Amino acid sequence: MRWSGQELDVEQVDALPGLARLNNFVRSVRTPEFAGVTFHEVLAKSALNKVPGPERFGFGWTINPYRGCSHACTYCFARPTHRYLDLDEGEDFDRQIIVKVNVAEVLRKELASPKWQRPPVALGTNTDPYQRAEGRYRLMPEILTALADSGTPISILTKGTLLRRDLDLLATLAERVPVDLAMSIAVYDDELQQSVEPGTPTTAARLATVAAARERGLPCSVFLMPVLPYLTDTTSHLDKALGMIAASNATSVLHTALYLKPGTKEWYLAWLDRYRPDLSGRYRQLYARGAYAPKEYRAWLAQRISPLLAKHGLRSGRTDPATGAVLSSAAQRQAAPEPVPTLF
Repeated sequence: MRWSGQELDVEQVDALPGLARLNNFVRSVRTPEFAGVTFHEVLAKSALNKVPGPERFGFGWTINPYRGCSHACTYCFARPTHRYLDLDEGEDFDRQIIVKVNVAEVLRKELASPKWQRPPVALGTNTDPYQRAEGRYRLMPEILTALADSGTPISILTKGTLLRRDLDLLATLAERVPVDLAMSIAVYDDELQQSVEPGTPTTAARLATVAAARERGLPCSVFLMPVLPYLTDTTSHLDKALGMIAASNATSVLHTALYLKPGTKEWYLAWLDRYRPDLSGRYRQLYARGAYAPKEYRAWLAQRISPLLAKHGLRSGRTDPATGAVLSSAAQRQAAPEPVPTLF
């Protein structure tokens, strides 16, 4: 069994009532290697998630091997998803990690269905598939192999440098199916990065992972997102960021301003009150009308970034309108117009 010999606490009804009610709950695991973090193993009932997108684009498909994330990014939009198990979107999201230990087996059964039409499948759109737990559970190699065996295109978005472990496998799978990678790297100031996303690998380590992917011939974009108003939106910070991204040989860059939905908003603003209380009022005013930064700010940001992209010779990437992941190269080929034959 996985993690045999580690300290087990299977029933903690008083602490985790939502989990205790699940009929697919297996056990909870603690280990000194992950101090302060508890992993709750569950048996997945399904692996593939259907995600509705804008009407003219239809829907997308995702897989989430984990719920919650030890990367502990204060701005993570997935934080409110922990409420469905009576866990909070704050420290519980960072420290109470749900692990779908049988996800690969379930996935193979779903992919074998004659109804499966092999659309691109995205990983990393909710919580990170290459967070630290993946080093022990090793769910991703089996998931990736199952997708490729079925002829299904693969898209991965991660902050985890553990992706490097699977680059050789991904290069092999890319000979059979389209594989698109993206590394999320939002902050290029080491002190700020460790404060706002304390469980993540360093910016330098993530850029090195991008370079390693590109050396293997794999496309790998960088998500320069979220851009944090008044913190990472200065010309100097963006110029530095794009210069480092260009040096990593990234395929493209995607960017957007900070998105603060309820649940995430309170947690991020609490961090801001501690780290930069001088900005608290400006943030509350900027996000007073909703989760998105105002259109005027987003337009201003685009105008600031555009010439810097050109300066560093970088191409803007495209996101999947349903999943938010980097748009699969398979989808891009399908959307491309047929070449017009030339008559001689």
